[in-house]
Amino acid sequence: MPFLGQDWRSPGWSWMKTEDGWKRCEASCDDIERNNNFNLHLLNIDDGETFENENCSLPPTKSEKEQLNNTTKSQYFYQEKWIYVHKESTRERHGYCTLGEAFNRLDFSSAIQDVRRFNYVAKLLQLIAKSQLTSLSGAAQKNYFNILEIIVKKVLEDQYNPKLIRDLLSDLSSTLGILIREVERCVLIGNINMWISRLETILLWQEQLMNLQIRLQLGDGPTLCDLPQQMKSNILFRFSDAWDIINLGEMTPSWYSLSEDLHLWKELCKYHFSEKMFCKDLIFTENGHIDWKLMFFTLEKYYPKREQYGDTLHFCRHCSILFWKDSGHPCTANDPHSCLTPVSPQHFIDLFRF
Repeated sequence: MPFLGQDWRSPGWSWMKTEDGWKRCEASCDDIERNNNFNLHLLNIDDGETFENENCSLPPTKSEKEQLNNTTKSQYFYQEKWIYVHKESTRERHGYCTLGEAFNRLDFSSAIQDVRRFNYVAKLLQLIAKSQLTSLSGAAQKNYFNILEIIVKKVLEDQYNPKLIRDLLSDLSSTLGILIREVERCVLIGNINMWISRLETILLWQEQLMNLQIRLQLGDGPTLCDLPQQMKSNILFRFSDAWDIINLGEMTPSWYSLSEDLHLWKELCKYHFSEKMFCKDLIFTENGHIDWKLMFFTLEKYYPKREQYGDTLHFCRHCSILFWKDSGHPCTANDPHSCLTPVSPQHFIDLFRF
């Protein structure tokens, strides 16, 4: 019984067992062109004969492959947008799933075009830049920087969340600087000149984002500043990022007074941190009230903030498959929805630590 599996070492030949032994089935190019049918003929591998045809295209040369790799800026495409996470060898599957393999299979280049997934992918790239960059394979590293280039172009064109990408590039430039200085102590895939070129590109992106000017499109109708105070306050109470509140408060004096509301910062502390965290050491103002704004930035130094994303990857506990919820996966459970677990960016990294 033949073993059916995805083996990258297989050349894709077909074999037939005869009385004289195993013989390879080779498709005849002449018959395909003449009859447009896949007529097979037997080729005895013991004869040492080679099949030659001038109409058959030759394999690409090394220079052509390098040119193709240099011009390719898209992600490696797979039919399935999910991946089976296995951490040990079994009779059916050998080896284990790596972080780079998952990074290539889950179609992050398409995910960053979705506003719900943009922050999730950017945060994941930031975590990989901090600690897991050298664990990626060569193909995964190339995919990583291609996706990063798409993200930077999107931010420069749409001005969408530039602060998050600035932080990402800052962490990545620091990591690359350390790796280049300590090249003899760590293992880098690729030439050192390639990594220096990547660092120079990142520094150029950082300069472009620092010089980014937010374009405001003002119409003839009412603007954000014309809203009533109650509506402005409701907008601020729906923000989960402290810097969004501060930046909005710099627009006008009325926005500033609303952004300094201690009740607003108290709700923000309750959202990101538990009561046990901020009840240990309270910070008071001169009037004897709790300074919730200063409390928030103090707690931020010691505790992680609550993460909020429009859409995340999901993990099926029954099938051990990681996937985007919209794309789905071939689940065999009776109740597939009961087996799903949202995967945070940090949980994604932890899944591939063996």
